[in-house]
Amino acid sequence: MHCPALPDGFDFTDPDLLQHRVPLPELAELRRAEPVRWIPQSGNVAGFQDEGYWAVTRHADVRYVSTHPELFSSTVNTAIIRFNEHIRRDSIDAQRLILLNMDPPEHTRVRQIVQRGFTPRSIRALEQRLRDRAAGIVAAARELDGPFDFVTSVACELPLQAIAELIGIPQGDRTKIFDWSNKMIAYDDPEYAITEEVGAQSAAELISYAMTMAADRKQCPAHDIVSTLVAAEDQGNLNSDEFGFFVLMLAVAGNETTRNAITHGMHAFLTHPEQWELYKRERPSTAAEEIVRWATPVFAFQRTATQDTELGGRIIRKGERVGLFYASANHDPEVFERPDAFDVTRDPNPHLGFGGGGPHFCLGKSLAVLEIDLIFNAIADAMPGLRLVGDPRRLRSAWINGVKELRVAAE
Repeated sequence: MHCPALPDGFDFTDPDLLQHRVPLPELAELRRAEPVRWIPQSGNVAGFQDEGYWAVTRHADVRYVSTHPELFSSTVNTAIIRFNEHIRRDSIDAQRLILLNMDPPEHTRVRQIVQRGFTPRSIRALEQRLRDRAAGIVAAARELDGPFDFVTSVACELPLQAIAELIGIPQGDRTKIFDWSNKMIAYDDPEYAITEEVGAQSAAELISYAMTMAADRKQCPAHDIVSTLVAAEDQGNLNSDEFGFFVLMLAVAGNETTRNAITHGMHAFLTHPEQWELYKRERPSTAAEEIVRWATPVFAFQRTATQDTELGGRIIRKGERVGLFYASANHDPEVFERPDAFDVTRDPNPHLGFGGGGPHFCLGKSLAVLEIDLIFNAIADAMPGLRLVGDPRRLRSAWINGVKELRVAAE
């Protein structure tokens, strides 16, 4: 069935669209009437020299694509659904060195190595230090004079400090990671005036920083995760290049996404005061998962068909791109009761905010959930009367549901 409510030329990856809103009404219409729909793109707006992509909007279909990497590749065109129209193909292909853009068996090999840093024991070892850091971050924000930006004063700090703790980056260098990662993903937002060249330079600086760290640990191993990942390359560890690209992925996947989940979560609490009161009173362990479902910081990723295949009643040809719209899957009424309600007691909550399962399911899920739990517990303890003083200013992006600024005040 054709979807009559979607205007001609409507493109879910148009960065102007996501700067203003998440297009949930249009996604709901597609789920109902045309759950796998061809979205044409004129010219080379996405950087792929093709004519468009398939929008996949149902929870079940997003999971199917995610769990069948033999049919839907992350490597061919990478997982990023839209670059800018000026990007060179060799710049896209270079991103295949990032774990996010690998397919098995290479993805399997690298992931088996890096997941050593995300074992339950590793995360538990960080918990008390991160709890103390969360309390310190909120205490410092509480002392600010007047309204402040929640993003820079609270939301960004714990993810950055957690990455620094996890891989041994000096805490004083975390602002470098923040700056580099912002520049890498902000190429669609004119406020930042970030060109492709600036973004590439920031990525190169971050990779160089990480490679230097890896080389140092090979010379002088320490009792940290970096040494575990790189010190004995001939025993199945990462080489310096691989470690550099792993840290680059962490800077975005472990920093930008968790920061935006925390920001969207705070906005959701303050615009649903009954949920904030419930949270402060009961501290439900289910809250972090609902915050991620509600926020869905990665609006969409993509795969590329490796052969002709059928999905949702449509034939997808080899080489065609497939957009996985996680925000739509996370509002699918076939899976979630009252999907448009923010409910921190929601259980079960099979959301796809950490990916649709399969080989690319988020490596750092346990760490992200811990960070979200710790920061909101700290806020509820020290700033229970936090209030909004302005609407969020959203990031202009094709695939990140981001917030640049959220003005709040403590009472």
